[in-house]
Amino acid sequence: MHVIEIIIILLAVVTALAEITDKVRIPYPILLVLAGFAIGFVPGLPRLDLDPDIIFLLFLPPMLYADAWYTSWPDFKAARRPIGLLAVGCVIFTTCAIAWVAHTFIPGVGWPEAFVLGAIISPTDTLAATAATQGLNVPKRVVTIIQGESLVNDSTGLIAYRFAVAAVVTGAFSLGDATLQFFVVAGGGILLGVGIGYIFKWIHQITPDNATTDTTLTFITPFVCYLVADHLGLSAVLAVVACGLLLSRKANEFLSQKARIQAIATWDTVVFIMNGIIFILIGLQLPYVLDAIQKFSLADLILYGLMISGAVILVRIIWVYPGAYIPRWLSKEIRERETSTNVKTVTIVAWSGIRGVVSLAAAMALPLTVANDSPFPNRDLIIFLTFSVIFATLVLQGLSLRPLIKWLGLKPDNQVAKDEEEARLRIASGLIEHIEENYSLIGDDLLPIIKSKYEIRIQRIRKDQSKQKLDDETVQAFLRIQRELIETERKMVYLLRKEGKINEEVLRKIDYELDLEETRLILETNE
Repeated sequence: MHVIEIIIILLAVVTALAEITDKVRIPYPILLVLAGFAIGFVPGLPRLDLDPDIIFLLFLPPMLYADAWYTSWPDFKAARRPIGLLAVGCVIFTTCAIAWVAHTFIPGVGWPEAFVLGAIISPTDTLAATAATQGLNVPKRVVTIIQGESLVNDSTGLIAYRFAVAAVVTGAFSLGDATLQFFVVAGGGILLGVGIGYIFKWIHQITPDNATTDTTLTFITPFVCYLVADHLGLSAVLAVVACGLLLSRKANEFLSQKARIQAIATWDTVVFIMNGIIFILIGLQLPYVLDAIQKFSLADLILYGLMISGAVILVRIIWVYPGAYIPRWLSKEIRERETSTNVKTVTIVAWSGIRGVVSLAAAMALPLTVANDSPFPNRDLIIFLTFSVIFATLVLQGLSLRPLIKWLGLKPDNQVAKDEEEARLRIASGLIEHIEENYSLIGDDLLPIIKSKYEIRIQRIRKDQSKQKLDDETVQAFLRIQRELIETERKMVYLLRKEGKINEEVLRKIDYELDLEETRLILETNE
């Protein structure tokens, strides 16, 4: 069976399982992993390895970019303290804690490879976090923290992974050099991502307004960002995230309404396909992982897998509660600013440490040998333990999130709905004032039509039968004014965002509606 045939089959399986998840109310990454696990043991199927290079280059940049694009920068900025504590502090704490557990309780695991294991499984997964929290009744701030953490902590984990692997291969490690390199690599990645973001913004602005090429450029951007950062030895993850956050906030400046509509539809489809393939590939790897381990018995492997998985979950809980409450006890400003923090929301964050494909790809990318050409110590065991943690967190925590939210009685905040209602009220009032100030002289025959735009569509369809017939010049004037009003409305929306009156979610919703309305008017104008 050729690779193309396998990919087509996997796409069919992914689509079918996605339809099933809507009915069984199970997060589809979990169902896909379980399906891959079952398919992997079917005899006679060709081996389908997970190539780490493909994951890091082909899948990671667009998935990070897409998540960054849909992340609200003001919300991200407002939650930067908990995000930073989780994305940096919790990753380092988990790396050290898991290294101690592995070295202490698993025979034959030395400190260097124990730290490699800790670095691999310390960051949560952005794809799994987004899928696991989608559609759940949790406050917006909780979702922002979970998704923001998963966007940034990949960089912390991969930087720690790089130094840990280097320590195993060369036998040398300097904490001071590693700390300095961490800030250089992370800071340089962010600055590079912002710089590349402005370059692509400029490219969009100087090239002809074409929805297809603009959409294509949005796909090229994360790959260029990732490759350049990786080539320079900077954090490719943070570069892509910074670039996505920047361009998302400035999209209205360089993308037309048609390009935005087409890009959103295209990206939604691509993200769905990539998500599906990634998670089913994770499940397919277990038979190969088990075949590679000969040193340990199955009972020992199960015991070690349960121990490390339990330690990963417990370590996050140990970190999250003090990290949430100690700063509040010490700072009155934090208490006043973060009023929505309570034991229920903290519990959801503590239980959302789901690992995913980046951890597995990092484990499988481990070198086969060290400096003296001897085998990399405990490489197969590290891969198995990584898979165990991914499987345990995806299935156990992913399946229990919904019941846990229901048991806690957690309800979504209605701030987004309030912001949207307030924004629409402000925009409507502003448009009425704008019409009265700028279109009061156009005539009594057209002004009522502008204020009741839906009626004119009926009048146009029934123009021959209507008593009130509109000539083409009047119709074109109406359409022109409507497009001018849409542009005015769009400026009001972005002004409200700039003033901090609405968040990115409300802006995107209203802006998308305006894009659709403008597209309809353009089509009617060209009829």
